[in-house]
Amino acid sequence: MTATVTDISTLVHEFWTLMGSNDFASVESVLSEQFILEWPQSNERIRGAARFAQMNSEYPAEGPWRFTVNRVVANTGHEAVSDVTVTDGALTARAISFFSVEAGKITKIVEYWPEPYAAPVNRAHLVELIDEESPY
Repeated sequence: MTATVTDISTLVHEFWTLMGSNDFASVESVLSEQFILEWPQSNERIRGAARFAQMNSEYPAEGPWRFTVNRVVANTGHEAVSDVTVTDGALTARAISFFSVEAGKITKIVEYWPEPYAAPVNRAHLVELIDEESPY
């Protein structure tokens, strides 16, 4: 059976809500037994929901992690993408996460953590800076 866009989108929002609780073991409830997380930029793979929870629990932070979901796009198959801003009060980053879903559980996330950079001066006459309050 094909999941609906609403089902997948709701599951991704639930994932980020659980992450925001900072009770990372609770996130295991939405992950499949065969869950895999991949970070292509650092060439790392984490296998299993328990290891994912442990990695997040052990990750150094200045304060509790807060997650702002900027956008979720889902399809009627088994995929969704989220754009999330993450902060611990000292560090702020943005994550683009590609979710695969089977039987109502997240089976895989491929996640990118792009580094912000200053716009090149040579195109300043062609662009405008994005308002930080705008979702797009």
